[in-house]
Amino acid sequence: MSRGLASRPPQTAIVARLNNKGLGEVNIPGRQARIHHVLEGEQIVFRRRRRRRGYDEAELVELLESSAHRVDPRCPHFGNCGGCSMQHIDAGHQVRLKQAWYQELLGGYPGLAPGRWLAPLTGPQWGYRRRARLGVKKVDGKGRVLVGFREVFKSYVADMDGCEILAGRVGQLISPLCRLIDGLSINNRLPQIEVAVADNVTALVLRVLDDPSADDLAALRRFSKQHDVRFYLQRKGLDSVKPLLDDAPPLHYRIPTFELEMEFSPIDFIQVNGALNEKMLMLAIDLLALDRSDHLLDLFCGLGNFSLAIARHCGRVTGVDGDEKLIGQARENAKRNNIKNARFLQADLFQPGENDQWRDDRYSCVLLDPPRSGANEALRLLPGLGARRIVYVSCNPVTLARDSASLVELGYDFVATGIMDMFPQTRHAEAIALFEKRD
Repeated sequence: MSRGLASRPPQTAIVARLNNKGLGEVNIPGRQARIHHVLEGEQIVFRRRRRRRGYDEAELVELLESSAHRVDPRCPHFGNCGGCSMQHIDAGHQVRLKQAWYQELLGGYPGLAPGRWLAPLTGPQWGYRRRARLGVKKVDGKGRVLVGFREVFKSYVADMDGCEILAGRVGQLISPLCRLIDGLSINNRLPQIEVAVADNVTALVLRVLDDPSADDLAALRRFSKQHDVRFYLQRKGLDSVKPLLDDAPPLHYRIPTFELEMEFSPIDFIQVNGALNEKMLMLAIDLLALDRSDHLLDLFCGLGNFSLAIARHCGRVTGVDGDEKLIGQARENAKRNNIKNARFLQADLFQPGENDQWRDDRYSCVLLDPPRSGANEALRLLPGLGARRIVYVSCNPVTLARDSASLVELGYDFVATGIMDMFPQTRHAEAIALFEKRD
């Protein structure tokens, strides 16, 4: 707790609103406070904990009058673990809040309004998260190793024995993993675990700062067999990731609607929510209104998640990404699924070059799925490539709002948009938008 705030007594107030960080705002004389795990309209007792620029971060002490949208959190670690921040809110209201926050972002750009709002895309609320990074810490004060997400107010690893949002059986493996790592000779030299849940196996990438001993490796092999998981060891950078067992088969996930099987490595980017990924692909294809005459450009294509599904519905697809390894994986996925009308090219989309091969062709439609920083550098090229329809998929509505304004300036109508609840129980939302070239 920040010095100077510790001695201040608790205060009583009514929560004015929830902001797009999922924090309740209390406007009282003096200095604004923002509180975790509350809802608009609730009367609360809160305590200030940490001073931030322009406001104080605070914690809920007592709930005096609750909202009709409040529910009992499913996870016993809610409030301490920072992996979820909205388990206290019913699912429908979570989605309404996320859409309202997105609408607020768009409202910050004068004249930027979609022609229509799409119905929110939703999926499973629990056990959906197939990618995650878990912290690991040997805590002398507790006499054991902790594995989990970070605490709400601190950088410490939360003391937890399970997780309700991790996919597959990973949520029940937290305590067994704690015991396993505690018994290793390098239990204080293993800071994190990358989780990748495939359809065929669960992969756990252990970041090891020292080489495991022979006994450590034997313990990992026993755990792997007992719990049906596959360990990978990362000694240095991402290029150093190696499977514990040499005969480890590749990871894969299926997209049944499109009869696709996608192969990936445990460190590759995949959409975190498999069920929502399939719905998102269907929606994107519907918005693009494709036929066999279309040539689609997929920017930031990764391992081909969008490209190969779309290739089932149009004449040609060109996928572009800056990661040469992912481009190679996309090409292999095309071969694996016998898709012959998709090509994949490596290029830096943040600094497009005049001689980039993908710029030598014409495209009727474009699909963009950039990282959180957005696609601002590539947008200016799209009108000159013939793109008449653009679907933009975003993991960060903030940069989507910015880039939407740019596309409108470039001569596109903002036809439709909506949110996709890729991360239920958290404040995070993704969004999708459709743009069409003005005549």
